[in-house]
Amino acid sequence: MAAVWMALAVMLVAAAQVAVAAPVTAPAFLWAPKNYGLSPNEAKEVVHYQTISPKSLADSVLEEGGWSNLVCSKDGPQKNVDVAVIFLGSKLQSSDISKDKQVDPALADILKLSFSSSEFSMAFPYVAMSDDEALENSLLSGFTENCEDGSGGNHITYTDTCAASSESMKKHLNMDSIQDLLKSRMGNNPSGPTELIVFCTGGFKDNAKSEGQLLLDLVSVLDKSGAKYTVLYASQPYGLLENPSDLPLARYLAEKTNATKPVLEKCDGECQLKSTLLEGVFVGVVLLIILISGLCCMMGIDTPSRFEAPQD
Repeated sequence: MAAVWMALAVMLVAAAQVAVAAPVTAPAFLWAPKNYGLSPNEAKEVVHYQTISPKSLADSVLEEGGWSNLVCSKDGPQKNVDVAVIFLGSKLQSSDISKDKQVDPALADILKLSFSSSEFSMAFPYVAMSDDEALENSLLSGFTENCEDGSGGNHITYTDTCAASSESMKKHLNMDSIQDLLKSRMGNNPSGPTELIVFCTGGFKDNAKSEGQLLLDLVSVLDKSGAKYTVLYASQPYGLLENPSDLPLARYLAEKTNATKPVLEKCDGECQLKSTLLEGVFVGVVLLIILISGLCCMMGIDTPSRFEAPQD
């Protein structure tokens, strides 16, 4: 009996780990209108289906995406790209990619168009989010760790919503500021080092536009400037850092539209899979308990092995 109950406990623990402790994953996309020598091989619509960490994403962007020559050092060969952009979002999870109805249709459209129409494009559908570090910090520290001289991001500017920026760093308060930077870069120093722009969640503090509209405006500004550019889009779904005590459940089915009123979303594919798995575990446990109880009752029945002959 002890062995049976031990096996039952192990099964429950394993099921709970599979159903509950799965990490939240979000997609990342890397693209450039032209190859610009970023990859010696053809890299159009390349998809990496492995689940990776933000640090591994930074390593892949540097090595496979060709960013090591852009952000790792001021010296070395001439840069083929004028501007590299890291656009950090907060809307998409991996399960959202296949949905017909998107929370931000403009964001889905610009990502699909950029990925399919660019000569150089890569996708990382499953980037496991960390519950204790902002995505911008993970990526930038990953760049620094993987650069041999530790100089990742030495020509870097931020939007004013970035937590990693300091008071001494140049901050962009609106899209016009980024446009001025591009004009200065293309006019005064067209062959200089690559500018790295970190566009954090929300873009600007006084912004009222959606994430998709901001990305669309940014791409439009880059196209009009005539600059050679490459963009990395990565997402850290809203709520991971604000509610660390709720992890590892990592499922936020309610997103606040104002300070008081939450709007509940439908249970997506991942949610349905977990709920179905839990239902199956509970039913299996009940049936197993019934079986064990029945066996114990049958073994406890004490019947005589011999019966006396009836007396005449």
